[in-house]
Amino acid sequence: WPSIYVSIDVIVNQETPPHLDKVSAPSLLDLLVSLGTHDAQFHISDLSSIFGYQPGTMIYLAGKLLCHSVPKWENGERIALA
Repeated sequence: WPSIYVSIDVIVNQETPPHLDKVSAPSLLDLLVSLGTHDAQFHISDLSSIFGYQPGTMIYLAGKLLCHSVPKWENGERIALA
């Protein structure tokens, strides 16, 4: 199907260390989708911010410009589409 995105990553039960997205365009937003049964949090270290990242959460983020991560969580399975 046609998509405006260059790629889609599927992340399953993995911590995501702090990083910047190398492939993203600085003028565009990345879409992150949280699925599963977990209780993870989404960190944007450049903004000193922590957000709930429960299943069903969608985040639009300038991933090439803002350093972000998902640290270890306590419960459940995590699937993320990025």
